[in-house]
Amino acid sequence: MKDNHLIDMSEDNLDLGKVEISPEVIEVIAGLAASEIDGVATMRGNFASGVAERLGRKASHGKGVKVDLQEDGITVEVYVTTNYGASIPDVCKKVQENIYQTLKSMTAIELSGVNVHVVGVQLEVEKKEEPVNKEQ
Repeated sequence: MKDNHLIDMSEDNLDLGKVEISPEVIEVIAGLAASEIDGVATMRGNFASGVAERLGRKASHGKGVKVDLQEDGITVEVYVTTNYGASIPDVCKKVQENIYQTLKSMTAIELSGVNVHVVGVQLEVEKKEEPVNKEQ
């Protein structure tokens, strides 16, 4: 594992300077790419991000994404909840493809793998009709 936790992108043109991408940036890009797919209901966050959201802080776009920097490459772990009725294998394949293509086009990073973990199924919640107040 790298000590500085940054991805060095300055392989092409060393005389212009150094470009580094933080793993948090990759998490945000991957989280947004996964959320774009039909059939993905939510991304799973950890306890701390759930508490922060309830206290009024903005939702983290990198929620439900973990980036592993290894010697043999970069692996992205994605934790999603799918919509009930959606084909889970199809949704996961689309999530993998979209994350891979989005990261490649935005950062030129080649991933070792994109692992999708389905941690739940979201049932449709029917909205109850509010009673109409006839005294108006």
